[in-house]
Amino acid sequence: MMKHYSNRMVLIHWLTLALLVAAWFLGDSLAEATDDSNATISGYLVHGLAGGAVFLLTVARLFFRSKDGVPAPIGDSPMDKLAKGVHHLLYTVLFVLPVSGMITIVTSDAGKALLSGDASLLPKDGGYDEVFAHEAHEFMVNVLIVVVVVHVLGALKHQFIMKDGLMERMLPRRK
Repeated sequence: MMKHYSNRMVLIHWLTLALLVAAWFLGDSLAEATDDSNATISGYLVHGLAGGAVFLLTVARLFFRSKDGVPAPIGDSPMDKLAKGVHHLLYTVLFVLPVSGMITIVTSDAGKALLSGDASLLPKDGGYDEVFAHEAHEFMVNVLIVVVVVHVLGALKHQFIMKDGLMERMLPRRK
């Protein structure tokens, strides 16, 4: 029988997904509000907290990978190597995306607004035009979407075409 990920790794995986979806919707709403000059301090804080939680969960996940171990790869084909590369890219994006968000806050007027609690200082439409970290943040969101789609397609291929039970490794187990 195939070895599973530890229950805490499974929990972190699905919590990360939920927070990523929340952060994406919050970020999209925040971008729209910024364009309409209606952004709020709370909007920035909630989006930032979701992103910060993703970062912390990614750190925890890497820590628990080293403690708990991971299931052995299914094979050594070019597709298996591609899957490993997709996972490495996913971890990289899960680090860079929140960091680029933090740097955006520090290097833009958003940081001043958050520190003072004054929403009138928040960037308005075009307020991030000269903020490289914000451009990187938006780019990394697009990279994340592509990588997640490839990840999900690979999982679905294993589940419905190969029927090898791979997806069971990322489901909670009873003791």
